[in-house]
Amino acid sequence: MNDTAFVPMVSVVIPAYRCENTIAYAIDSALLQAKDVPIEVLVISEDADGKIERLLERYASDCSVKFHKAKENLGASGNRNLGVKLAVGEYVAFLDADDIWCEGKLRRQLDAMAKSGDVLSCTARLLIDADGNSTGRVIPVKERISYRELLKHNSISCSSVLLKRDVALEFPMCREDIHEDYIMWLEILQRYGTATGVNEPLLMYRVGKNGKSGGKLKSAKMTFGVYRHIGLGVFQSMLCFVSYALNGVYKHFIARVNM
Repeated sequence: MNDTAFVPMVSVVIPAYRCENTIAYAIDSALLQAKDVPIEVLVISEDADGKIERLLERYASDCSVKFHKAKENLGASGNRNLGVKLAVGEYVAFLDADDIWCEGKLRRQLDAMAKSGDVLSCTARLLIDADGNSTGRVIPVKERISYRELLKHNSISCSSVLLKRDVALEFPMCREDIHEDYIMWLEILQRYGTATGVNEPLLMYRVGKNGKSGGKLKSAKMTFGVYRHIGLGVFQSMLCFVSYALNGVYKHFIARVNM
């Protein structure tokens, strides 16, 4: 492939931190998309011990896989923001280093966005365990997601998102101490109206992650913090939080029904 002639349509941003056992699966699943969508894969990491860079040597012959070593530990949101700045694709897709895409994911989303005119899309997700085995549980998404709908609960999984790069630049992730991705989706939908949902489990989402959200109580507090951050009053934040809690119960009930 002639590197100078290659222009990706989608830039896949993978923040990497303590993911030596899973990141190759994530990268390989992203490269599967190249069968029908021109992509680049941007792996962003502080990589203090050099493990990620050494692991990526296996992709040295593929010019679409690029590693950028951050000067400091930026956190997941900071790494994603840096990836968006480095991206050259018209679209940006986020993929966590412990998640996996199904073949054809990006093509399905691009086609759906072309029909809807939305600047952001997401997909349903299949939950997998720590070893990558299917749990049989699927979390669905609605075909169109409004700002008001998203206030009720965060139905958009970060690793399923595809969005216009200029929109990602307009609304960078912030507030590493709470759900920075949820804030980003809300700000985008408040500005652009709706998001497109592809209700197919094109993302395999690894449960039991050791993420910052920790337990359900901590995650709940962070969600309430999101409502306050975007300017909702205490009473309105409480109403949204009640809806969030009820939708959380419903989401996991539906996931079990789909087993």
